[in-house]
Order: sequence, then C-alpha cells, then structure tokens
Amino acid sequence: MRLVQLAKALNMTGQQLRHELMEVDFGIKPTDREVPDNLAQGIVRFLAKKHHITVPPAFFGEEEEGSQLQEQQENDVLPSDGSGEQEIVDERIPKEQKQDRKQDSLPVLRKLSLDGVSLHSLQQEAQKGQTGESTEEKNKVRIMPRQKRMSGTVLQEQIKRKEGVVVIPQQISVKEFAEKAGVQVPDVIQALMKNGVLATINQTIDFDTAAIIAADLGVDVQREQEKANVEDLFHRNLKELLKDDPDVLVSRPPIVVIMGHVDHGKTSLLDAIRHTDVVATESGGITQHIGAYQIIHNEKAITFLDTPGHEAFTAMRARGAQITDIAVLVVAADEGMKETTHEALAHIRDAGVPIIVAITKVDKPEADLDRIKGELAGYELQPEEWGGSTPVIACSALKKQGLNELLEHILLIAEMEEFKANPARPGIATVIESHLNPSLGSLATVIVNTGTLHIGDSFICGKTFGKVRSMMDAHGERLFEAAPSAAVQISGIQNVPDTGDILQVMSSEKEARGVHEQLLRTAEHLQKRGFSDLVARLSEGKLTQLKIVLKADAHGSLEAISEALHKQGIEKVSVKVIHGAVGAVSESDVMLASAGDAVVMAFHVPVSVSVRKVAQSQGVEIREYDVIYTLLDEVNDLLKGLLEPEETEKILGHLEVKGIFLKKGSEQLIGGRVLDGIIKRVPFRIQRGKEEVGTGRITSLRKVDKDIKEAKEGSECGMRVDATFAIEEGDIIEAFLMTQ
Repeated sequence: MRLVQLAKALNMTGQQLRHELMEVDFGIKPTDREVPDNLAQGIVRFLAKKHHITVPPAFFGEEEEGSQLQEQQENDVLPSDGSGEQEIVDERIPKEQKQDRKQDSLPVLRKLSLDGVSLHSLQQEAQKGQTGESTEEKNKVRIMPRQKRMSGTVLQEQIKRKEGVVVIPQQISVKEFAEKAGVQVPDVIQALMKNGVLATINQTIDFDTAAIIAADLGVDVQREQEKANVEDLFHRNLKELLKDDPDVLVSRPPIVVIMGHVDHGKTSLLDAIRHTDVVATESGGITQHIGAYQIIHNEKAITFLDTPGHEAFTAMRARGAQITDIAVLVVAADEGMKETTHEALAHIRDAGVPIIVAITKVDKPEADLDRIKGELAGYELQPEEWGGSTPVIACSALKKQGLNELLEHILLIAEMEEFKANPARPGIATVIESHLNPSLGSLATVIVNTGTLHIGDSFICGKTFGKVRSMMDAHGERLFEAAPSAAVQISGIQNVPDTGDILQVMSSEKEARGVHEQLLRTAEHLQKRGFSDLVARLSEGKLTQLKIVLKADAHGSLEAISEALHKQGIEKVSVKVIHGAVGAVSESDVMLASAGDAVVMAFHVPVSVSVRKVAQSQGVEIREYDVIYTLLDEVNDLLKGLLEPEETEKILGHLEVKGIFLKKGSEQLIGGRVLDGIIKRVPFRIQRGKEEVGTGRITSLRKVDKDIKEAKEGSECGMRVDATFAIEEGDIIEAFLMTQ
C-alpha cells in the first residue's frame, strides 16, 4: 500500500505521516513509498488510536477487493490466432502462489506491480502463438527476481502454522514466538499493535502478552515448565531441590557446625582444627575468613562452618537451609552446661543431625570430666563409655589434645550416614555469609550442596541472580570449579543475597533472568508459612507433631506445663516441647520457632515490641497465658485444628474491569482502571452490581509492558488473576488484605 493512501486515510499530509513514522521504529526507510498491507493496517490502527482518528471500515477491505478484481482480469478469455478460445495465464506467477493468495484471509502483499508490463502487452504476447520457449524462459528469468523482492512473499508462504499446543517460555522474543507458532513476524507485530504494544522483531515479550496475541492469531499456547521449581526456591525447600537418581550419587565430605556457649572455646577449637590441615600448611596460602573452610584428615575432606554462635545456624534453618550434617556441641570442662548450651542443644535436636560432644579446656586444673558427663546424661546425652550412644571427646585447643579423635569420630559418622551428592549435575549451593565489597561488589560464601559450580555459570540466588566471575576458598586460592561440600566465596552477584538463600545454576543468563522475574512475582503471594497455615495443615492431617517453644516465669511452672503437654495429643498428632526455659521471650526463641515450624507459648512472661516485630516478620505465632488450664485447652483445640488465628481485613482499593483479554480455566487476563485506593497482588472479591459473585487472587500486575508492584487511583493496568468465577467487563474488583 502506498504511503499517500495511509496519509489520506489518517487525514494527514505526507510530511506529517513521515514525521510520525520517524518517531516510532516501524522498520520503514525514508525512501520507501510503499509498505506491506498488513503492516500498513497496523500503522493506521496505531496512529488512529494515538490521535483519536476515525478510519472508515472500508479502508481495510479496499486492497482485498482490488486484488480479487485483478485476479478476475488475469483470468479473462481472449481470442487467439488459432481457432477456439485460449485462457490467458501469466506464466510469471506460479499457480501455487495464486492458490495460496486466494486462501489467505489477510490482504498480505496482494498488490501485484510489474514494472513496464501491462495487461494489453500480455494479451499481445498470447496472440503471437508459438514464439519458442526462449521468450517464455526469458520472462520467467526476469520475473523471479521481482518475486523475491516482493517483501519475501515466496519465502513467507513456506512457514506453516503449528498444529496443537505450542509450548513457550516465560520470556520470548517476537521472532522466536513467530517461529514456534508458525506465523509471519509482521502478523505478530500487527497483533501486538492491536493490543497497544509496540515491539520490534528482536524485542522480548512475556507469556501473558504472548497468550493474548496467540488467541488473536488462533494459536493455542502453554507455559513452559521451568527447570527450577520457583516455589521450592522461594521457600528454600532444599530437600526437594536436591532430589536425584540414587544410582548417580557418590560420597561427599561431611559438613560440620560447632555450637555452644560463647566462652567455651569454640573459636579456639576451630582454629586448632584448621591448623591440623596438612594441605593448607604445605601450600603456605594466606588464610581468608569466608565463614567456612575445608580440611583434609587421613586423605578425607571435612567442611566446617565457621559462623558466630548458634544464631547464624538457626537463621539459616529458619530460612530453610538445612545444610549441616553433623553438630559438635562444645561444653567447657570447668563450667559445664549453660543456658546458651541448652539453647544450642535444642536447635541441634530440632535439626535432627547427629551430635558429638566436645568437652573443652580439659587442661585446666578445675576441669571435672565426670561432673560434666553427669550433666550431659541429665540432658539425655548419655556418653558411650557409660553405655550410651553419644560420643564425648575430651579436648584441649591449647595442647592439641583430642583433636585427632574428634576428627576420626566425624569421619566415622560420615561413613555410617553415607552423605552423597551428584557432582555431574548443575550446581546447587547455600549462602552462609554475604556482604558488599567496595571494589568487588556483592560477595557471598556458599557451600555446594550438590552438583559442581563453575566459573561462568549463570545462576539464581534468592531474589537476585548473577554469573560466577570468581571463586576463592578459605586458603585464598583461586578456583575454577567447586565440588559438593566445598566452601567458596564467589563474586558476580547483582545484589547481596540473604543468609540461607539457595543458589541454583541455570542453563543460560536468559533463563536465570526469567526465573528471577518469576521469583519477584511469587514473593508477592507465596508468603512464608504462618500460624494460619499451621492450623490448616493440622486440620488436614498433614502434620504429625505440634512443636512448642515454651517460656515460663519459674522452674516449677515450666516443669508442670511441660509434663502436662507431654500427656496431650490426639490420634496421629503428638506434642513436642522443642525448647523450654525460664525468662522473657527472646528473638532467639522466635528464630527457633520459625526454624522448627513451632508456636511460642509464654506463661506469665513479657514479650517486647521488638520481639513481636521479629515474630511478625518470621510468621511466628506468640500466645500468652496467665492460667495453665487455658494454655492446655488451647493446645488441645489447636491439635484438633479448631483454633483459628485472629485476623483483620483491610480494603486496599477498587478497580473497574474495562476489558477481558484471555480466559483459560480459572486463569484470566484482564485490564481496568483503579477507582480508589491501590491495587496490589493480593486476594480480591468480584462485585457485579450489588452482589458478590466470586473471589480470586491477583498473581501479576502490569502497566503497558512493565511489571509493577501496585497501581494507584486513576491509573490503568493489566493483570493476571486466578478467580473462581468468570469476570466480565463492568465488574468491580475489590482488593483486600488479611492480617493476623
């Protein structure tokens, strides 16, 4: 179609039209006088919508009618020199191309323009009779290059529409979408224009946009299943991510954490163990504090977490990072069990890992090993030499006493437990420390859980992503790869990740970015499990144990409540006090409850504002009581799934539905205008007139082609929703939020 026709349809001058075409990249050169019909129609629709111009409907059918008239003229019957009548056929146009043009529903390049060749000339050529094959062959030779110049008409007809469901990823370029769907790129661009999206051939669109234009083009699409389970990544469900074929698993070094009271010699013991590493001593490397290190003992590797206290250990567990295989509980020979030792023991037991007790400072004159072993027995840590199952090792970091015995016991437990991983798969690791370096950017120390981590690997890590630029171990050595159980510090991360975040290697940077975007969207509606979820799982029979962190005002109350709770329980569900102590509820109690999926119960003890804030952020319920029987009754109700959390509803805003773009099961793509308040990715009600007709949840929110966190009053937006009822134009969406 000529540009003058476009200008006329839009009531513009040629100069005005060219100015508009220069502002938006339609792929038209300044010297072009004609454009393909489908692109021309898309331009007209776009500019008409932009400037509120009314275009006569006949405009979009003129070219098709002209094409049909031309085909009729080409098939006219004319007399020849011989007897009878002969049909004039233009040999320069293959019959297949004519048939395809008749079947085509869109007027794509229907205008046939042959320079210097008129219908009268063709008639004269036909009347000459037999003029030899040479003239006919010359015409074919002259016309074929012209066919190739006709905006790729011949080549475009070779693309066949795909049958069945087309599977596409979360992010895809316009060109890739056209190839997968089996449609022309101009058709895709035109469909995008109809829906108000300007995109070039190499521009990326998301699945929601692709689904809308696919429906317009008559193509059935389905979202590609991500290799990484986004929900498992979000909830840091390491157990699910590590699942593998048992036949491909091989032994890996054990990962050990040392815990206990702050003054009982943990740091000295770790330093002493570090100096037993013959490999490190011989290499002469400069020791780097990266939060973990690996030693070699009897030709076998052991990885130690060098973290400050059990708080970091609990913080990782609270975020789902169950990375420790063996725990060493440190108890000083001159002091015995302390309150923090008791807390550390509660954390270890709830983690369900094997325990080794290291009695430190045995070189001191006041050391009393028998007294310490008696205390341990009181905490159900019966020493092996007393007929129990707990290894108890007497150690002295100062005199290097008992270190070899401790390492031997670690390797023995590792051999019995058979810790395994698959080094052949893409790496999965857990962040144990992270910080921002002024010169190197975001740095993170990770322990590889399975697979192998390489330089250059693209990865997703919590709510950030990146590409491994460098790797360094605790000896300061630069590495090119890290095997299972290795502890390395890496660079190349976009933002500083959180402790406990899971790093998972992706096949490409593109996939990493796609999963990263999914995680950001998922974070809006897949929140950390809270008390209401705990109640739901109890009522559904998904939990077999109710865990409680119990704090009381006196030892007598603590013992009485603990004993009564042990007698509680119903069929298939028991009660377990994972930690009980005297005193106010602390942040450590909250973190333990978060890690163990437990409830904090406070009897006659205060709960500070700061602790409540931590509990709210971690999704932990704190229940306060003044009467023991009230506590026991609520526990009984909780076991039966009858105890509901106190919730309040907050109305965020209202949106009027202006358009429905796609309906596929419960998933719908809609657009609308915010009437009041704000609209976020939260639950909503569907109001039709004065009635409530259904409910749903907003799963994504977009403005034009960008993801947004919220839409404010007066703005327009598009959204993907999961609803129990078909939404219609004119419906009112009432967004609300429930808080406990």
